[in-house]
Amino acid sequence: MKASTPSLPPLIVHTESSRVWGGQEIRTLTELREMRKCGFRVALIVPVGSELARRAAAEGLPVHTMASFVKLSPRSWRELFRHFKALKPTVVNTHSSEDSWMAGALARLCRVPLVIRTRHVLVPVSSTVSYAFPHVIFTCSGAIAEQLAACGIPSAKTVVLSTGNDENRFLFSPGQRQAVRRRYGIDDREILVGNVGCLRNYKGHRFILKTAAAMPQPYRFMIVGGGEELPALQAMAHALGVEDRVILAGHQEDPEHFFSAFDLCFFSSYEAEGVSQSLIQSLLNGLPVLACRTPSSMEPLNLVEACRLVDYDDVPAACQGLAELAQLPPRDPERMARQHRHIADRYGLGNMVRILLATYARHGIHPPSSPK
Repeated sequence: MKASTPSLPPLIVHTESSRVWGGQEIRTLTELREMRKCGFRVALIVPVGSELARRAAAEGLPVHTMASFVKLSPRSWRELFRHFKALKPTVVNTHSSEDSWMAGALARLCRVPLVIRTRHVLVPVSSTVSYAFPHVIFTCSGAIAEQLAACGIPSAKTVVLSTGNDENRFLFSPGQRQAVRRRYGIDDREILVGNVGCLRNYKGHRFILKTAAAMPQPYRFMIVGGGEELPALQAMAHALGVEDRVILAGHQEDPEHFFSAFDLCFFSSYEAEGVSQSLIQSLLNGLPVLACRTPSSMEPLNLVEACRLVDYDDVPAACQGLAELAQLPPRDPERMARQHRHIADRYGLGNMVRILLATYARHGIHPPSSPK
């Protein structure tokens, strides 16, 4: 009698039409990495030459490339169909608009058991048609879920799943604090106000520069990140005469070290964000936070004690908020521990994995080692 062939673990395929690198792409890579650890097979379908393709391949994740995702291109549809036909995924999870249209529709036509769309941003919804394709819609904040409900998308389809951040990585380190401050010439008596994030217009970094120009000498400012806004920010810092007090540190692969160097975080994004990974990372590190009022950012900030909220571009209010936060006991261990615990419970990596597995399980999809 012939022995039966053991079945393969379920295959989770993510699609992402973006070619750049930022929080959305980090989230996609994080899910693939964590689901592989749980025993699932995983794969990624992305445009050739994208940064996500390069980083996923470097981690040994299976990457399948396309020339591009263009929903008006028959070639793109054929190329994506061939990938689905060869891979036979159990789950397809889409991310950006273009790949969500194409992969969502094709996955339903191919009878993929579970089709998911992740909605990362809080911006106006241009069309709800593509939201009919997925069985489940992950939203990166409760505010995004409310926005979709207001557009007529059934709330039963949405699951709030903010990006999980490694609660064991983003811990305060006195050693890294000293190393980073020494590298950039930050005196122990100076108050370092920091921001980490891609340099894009809606991240509001110009507000930080204006505030830096209005703050007294003990305050220094550091913006960590690369992106399209860098030349404009460099020119603005020069025009405001704050080049000696504002450090534009560029892209860094070890942001956790920089959070440890900061005394305060200035989260200046004023639109579009879900729950920002940078904001969560600063809170896990124990930092007091000055933030612009946005619906998604209010969700984690409601869990912490040391924060002040301002309207975007209100420089006097920002100066007052920073001055008030600077009066708190610096790096108070009890407050930092409470903040870390509250944020990790809701926005940590472990919680994201639990919600992912529970969502798959509701649709009959389990990792190979779990009870059915």
